[in-house]
Amino acid sequence: MTQDLDVIIAGGGRVGFQTAELLADQGHGVTIIERDEELSDAITDEWVATVITGDATHPHILEQAGLESADAIAALTGETGMNLAICMAASELAPRVRTVARVDRAAGDAYERFVDAIVFPERAGARVAASEIVGPDVQALSNVTGDLDILEIRVAEDAPAAGKTLEAVRFPAGTLIVSGGDGDTVARPDTELVPGEQFVVAVEPSVVDEVMQLLRG
Repeated sequence: MTQDLDVIIAGGGRVGFQTAELLADQGHGVTIIERDEELSDAITDEWVATVITGDATHPHILEQAGLESADAIAALTGETGMNLAICMAASELAPRVRTVARVDRAAGDAYERFVDAIVFPERAGARVAASEIVGPDVQALSNVTGDLDILEIRVAEDAPAAGKTLEAVRFPAGTLIVSGGDGDTVARPDTELVPGEQFVVAVEPSVVDEVMQLLRG
C-alpha cells in the first residue's frame, strides 16, 4: 500500500479538482491553491481538501500551504509557464518535495529536467496525474503515437483486475494490453495481471479512466 502523503495542488480547475478528489479518496492529505476567489469558494464547499486562495507562484503562499512538510506539489493550472514556475519555486524552497507539472503536449519532454514528472491530463485523465503525484506506478510513453496513449502501468494489490487473467477481465473497447508482466513477452489471454508487475497498455483517451480503475483501483 502507498503511504499516505501530504500533497499540494496548484490550480483548482477541472483537472486539479478531479485529481484532488482521487487523492483524497485514496487517503492522502490534499491542499489546493487557487487564485480565483469564486472557484476557491466553490471548492471549499465540496469539502474535498484544504483550500488556500492565492497565487501559487508566490513563496509565501506556498509556505502557507505547508510546502516545507509536503511530500509532493502538482502544478495543474492551464498555463504551462505558470506550472513550471510554481514547481521551480517549490524546489528552491523545499528541495526534497516531488514536483509534477501539467504541460502542453507540444512542449513534450523539453521541460523534464526542471521537474520530477510531467503530465498531459487532457489526454490521460486525472487518474494518471494522481498516480504520477504519488509515485512512478503509471508512466506515459509520450510522442509514440498520435492520439493513442501508451502507458506502463503497475497493477495495484487491491485493483479489480489484480490476480486475474486477461480473458477474465472485461476491458473496454479501445484497450490493448501489449506486454506480459516480465516485459519480455507479448500479453496473451492467459496472461495473469500479477499485483506489483508492470504492463504496457495501449488505450484510447476516452477509456483511460476506466482502464486505470481496473488496474489501479
